[in-house]
Amino acid sequence: MATHLNLVEGEPVSPQQSPLPTPPPADAELLDAYSRTVSGVVERVAPAVVSVEVHHRRRTASPRETQGAGSGFVFTPDGFILTNSHVAHGATRTDVAFPDGRRMRAELVGDDPDTDLAVLRVDASSQLVGPLGDSATLRVGQIVIAIGNPLGFHSTVTAGVVSALGRSFRSVSGRLIDNVIQTDAALNPGNSGGPLLDSRGSVVGVNTAVILPAQGICFAVAVNTVKLVVGQLIAFGHVRRARIRVDHDDRVRQSGGACGPAAGRHHRGVRWTTGARHRRLAPPAHRRSNW
Repeated sequence: MATHLNLVEGEPVSPQQSPLPTPPPADAELLDAYSRTVSGVVERVAPAVVSVEVHHRRRTASPRETQGAGSGFVFTPDGFILTNSHVAHGATRTDVAFPDGRRMRAELVGDDPDTDLAVLRVDASSQLVGPLGDSATLRVGQIVIAIGNPLGFHSTVTAGVVSALGRSFRSVSGRLIDNVIQTDAALNPGNSGGPLLDSRGSVVGVNTAVILPAQGICFAVAVNTVKLVVGQLIAFGHVRRARIRVDHDDRVRQSGGACGPAAGRHHRGVRWTTGARHRRLAPPAHRRSNW
């Protein structure tokens, strides 16, 4: 097939290239709508997302200070910040950096390793906030947006969908966290504590974990769990949970109900069976300082 060339002042030029195909108008409008949605959420909420920098002093033969970092977001105008417990727990000093360049010392108000949530506070007012939404309204396939500071790259935005709802995984304390959100919005070390947002800009989760080396399997604590926890963290510094402990003695009894000697033996032609007798209940958690 012959190649047609256009000659200008006797100089050859490269063959004409056909323009790139233009997406159908409907697809272009959808792409523009998606972009406007994500960028609109970022413009409204990103100023409330902070970088959390923590310092830990290791108790070793030669004590030394180590540093760590995570994310968080302001959720009240008077400076309360939400992040992960595994970011803030045990820190000797905590600083937060805002997107506008401000740096402030933060106080740990309370944390709950059982749900991997912590509340910090900075001495500031009239803060922009990330509004708490309702995770019960989420649907699988819904668009979600994550903002955080992965690997020190401040105000990084990723987007994806809700991959699954109602997941469970164990926190650092060993307790199961229920109603966890699974998403494919990319998270990396440093995203912990940042907000997971819906298309309206409401916080629907707190980013907390990824499965490595898998890609696109990330988890966030549902905001409805957050709402149950933050009030107690602000009021008491910890979560008051009702717990009981049952102590018992191993007993054996005759079929008629009388207690007898060793379990599982025949005594005078009657077989003894094992059982238990309640001794006492432990008091509620708020009355036990070590729980």
